[in-house]
Amino acid sequence: MADIKYYDVILKPVVTEKSMELMGEKKYTFLVRPEATKSQVKEAVEKMFDGTKVEKVNTMNCPGKKKRIRGTMQFGKTAKTKKAIVQLTSESADIEIFEGL
Repeated sequence: MADIKYYDVILKPVVTEKSMELMGEKKYTFLVRPEATKSQVKEAVEKMFDGTKVEKVNTMNCPGKKKRIRGTMQFGKTAKTKKAIVQLTSESADIEIFEGL
């Protein structure tokens, strides 16, 4: 397995209605690399965002969807993804990128 640096683990935040509701409980949702482990996600969040302390990490593997190609009967597949829901401790600082949303 290739060595993944902490700044390569988190791809982007997930902004949905459900993820916005979870922010009240100090739970933040990120799209991460499919090869990333829970400990790598925890390390990445704590290093990238100052003052954060991660309590636990839940991950979900999302398989790629089957899609038709240009209206023909040929089929392709979208890329598989992985989501991580990060629970911060109660005394931890909030993550700033979600503040204006």
